[in-house]
Amino acid sequence: MYEIDNQKFGAFLCALRKEHGMTQKDLAEKLFVSDKAVSKWERGLSLPDISLLQPLADELGVTVTELLAGERIRESEPLSVRDVEPIVRGSLELTAQEQSGQRTVRRRWIAVYLASLLLGGAGLALALLRWRMLPDGNVTLYLPPLLAAIFGVHFVFFAKERLPSFYDENKINFYSSGMFRMNLPGIRFNNSNWPHILSAARGWCVGTLVLWPGIYSAVRLAAVRLSLGASVEMVLLGATLAVTLGGLFLPVYAAGRKYQ
Repeated sequence: MYEIDNQKFGAFLCALRKEHGMTQKDLAEKLFVSDKAVSKWERGLSLPDISLLQPLADELGVTVTELLAGERIRESEPLSVRDVEPIVRGSLELTAQEQSGQRTVRRRWIAVYLASLLLGGAGLALALLRWRMLPDGNVTLYLPPLLAAIFGVHFVFFAKERLPSFYDENKINFYSSGMFRMNLPGIRFNNSNWPHILSAARGWCVGTLVLWPGIYSAVRLAAVRLSLGASVEMVLLGATLAVTLGGLFLPVYAAGRKYQ
């Protein structure tokens, strides 16, 4: 199987960028990716997503075939079918590698999510025993893990690893998939920041499932030892609950802002 020469591709990309008087940051902004991504391409450490090949070629004034070949092709010396076929196969191989990588990432998150459900369930059971609560007791104990479990199902099992191409072509500040919708003012969703947003959301779901029962018990224990009274205890639990739920949006917003 033919493979794209990463080093040749990177050197050609670097030369073209400099010909057009662009910095890595300039090129990155035009493609809605980070300058770190462009740097990795030019050093031959990775290749761009196949959906970026045409926009990248357009920005640099070459064809996709020239970009993949890592050299300019003169019109007087057109490529034969034998020359073109390896390049096409290489681009198809890029797609296969991306899809395989995405499946691997999803499988890992599924395993982590399922493990967090088991650990979180055990933590809730211990919290119930510790505070002698009935299963229909204080809703504060159940709300965060319940939301984390529901959001986790979407982000881990159903959310796409890549957004449709129109997110890269337009300034869209919301994500919509079925009944699920996320709106972040000031954030443009695209395939540069989406993997980081997705990881932040998945991380919050897993972390909340595992940690919340312990956090809940720690707050209640502190209130009892300090003799704060039931009303103060409920205020502390409410504040902790608000911080925990808000914890979903802060890392998601930060990731979206940093990598957009």
